[in-house]
Amino acid sequence: MAKIALQNVSVEYPIYNLSTRSFKKDFIKLATGGSIGKNKQKQIIVKAINNVSFNLQNGDRVGLLGHNGAGKSTLIKLIAGIYEPTSGEIQIEGNISSLINLNLGIEQEYTGYENIFIRGIIAGLSKKQIKAQVKEIIEFTGLGDYIHMPTRTYSKGMMLRLAFAISTSINPEILLIDEVFGAGDASFREKAQQKLSNVLDSANIVIMANHTVKIIQDFCNKAMILEGGRCKFFGDTKEAIDIYENTKTQRKNNQKSVMVAEEI
Repeated sequence: MAKIALQNVSVEYPIYNLSTRSFKKDFIKLATGGSIGKNKQKQIIVKAINNVSFNLQNGDRVGLLGHNGAGKSTLIKLIAGIYEPTSGEIQIEGNISSLINLNLGIEQEYTGYENIFIRGIIAGLSKKQIKAQVKEIIEFTGLGDYIHMPTRTYSKGMMLRLAFAISTSINPEILLIDEVFGAGDASFREKAQQKLSNVLDSANIVIMANHTVKIIQDFCNKAMILEGGRCKFFGDTKEAIDIYENTKTQRKNNQKSVMVAEEI
C-alpha cells in the first residue's frame, strides 16, 4: 500500500547578495516562479513550494501542470527526498523510483554493462535482480558492442538510452517523472513511451511533470496546476487541462496588451 500525504508544505530558498539596484530585474525573473517574501532574518526568500497540501493513494496518477518555474520540479524533488520541506509535514509510504536526472549515477570510466550494475545497486536492486534483467536492459538500449565500452565514448543519445533503460527496469511503488518523454530522437521517444507505459501500469502511485498536455491527458487520472509555488487546482484531469489552457491564453493576451501599450 503506497501513500503520499503533504500538509501545508513549503520549500523556501534564501536569495543572497541581492542589491537594491538589481532587485527590480531579479524580481521580474523570479516572479515567473515562486512567490517573493522575507524570512525572520529579513532575508529575501523565494517560496518555490508555498503551503501545498494533498493526499495520494494507490491508483493515483497525477500530472503536474504549470509554466516554467511554477514549482513542478521542486515538488517532485521534494517527494523524492532531494529537498527537505522548510515547513509543514510530509508522509510517504512505499519505495520510490525517480526519473529526474537520468544520467545521475552513470560513471564515465566504466562500461555500459558495468554501469547497469552500479546504477541498479544505487537504486536498491540486488545483484540477482540486476542479472535477471540485464539482457533485457541491453537489448532495449540498442547499443550493441558499445555496451562493453566506457560510457565516456558515448554520444549524448547513447548515454540517454542506457540511463533510461536502467531507470525503467525498476518496478517501484511510487514513480516520479520529470520531463523525460521529450528526450531522444523520434524513434527512441516512441519506444520510450511504450516502455514507460508498462512501468506506469505497474506502479501504485505516479506523479509526472510534462509540458505536453496530451501526455498528461493520456496517462493521468488526476492533475495539479501549480502557479507561483501554490496549488491552484487539484482534481479531474480534463478540468485541470481546461483551466490550464484558459490561463495560458489569458497570459498570452495580457502579454500582447502590454506590448501594444508599450509601443503606443
